[in-house]
Amino acid sequence: MSEHTNNPFPDSALTTILVVSNMAKSKEFYVDVLGAKIFREYGGDSLVLEFLSNWILLVTPGGPTEDKPDTYFIPPVDKDSISHAYTIRVTDCRKSYQILKAKGADFITPPMDRGAETRCFFRDPDGHLFEISEYRQ
Repeated sequence: MSEHTNNPFPDSALTTILVVSNMAKSKEFYVDVLGAKIFREYGGDSLVLEFLSNWILLVTPGGPTEDKPDTYFIPPVDKDSISHAYTIRVTDCRKSYQILKAKGADFITPPMDRGAETRCFFRDPDGHLFEISEYRQ
């Protein structure tokens, strides 16, 4: 059996869905602060972004559908209880921090050295967690 026949995802891409409470505020954050590019918008309740060679789909809250019964899309309920996060590997954490902070990113702390790594964390308007991390060998 060839590798292609056994691969359930030939020529596919992965998209992360983030549920946001305010599409306009989130759009501004992802485009103006992070520099994501708008790929497509759907009627004000979903927005496809290209960010660092990845796809992010922002959606507004919604209830069950026929193909996902009993499933609700909701924004983070508690910003301090994290089930997923993004890490962006950068070449200069402090410089990235300064640029993002000047654009309005809300950081938890300034960059901190942790051995060979310097890192810090910030959140989007709904509390989705991002880390910028510089690793030195």
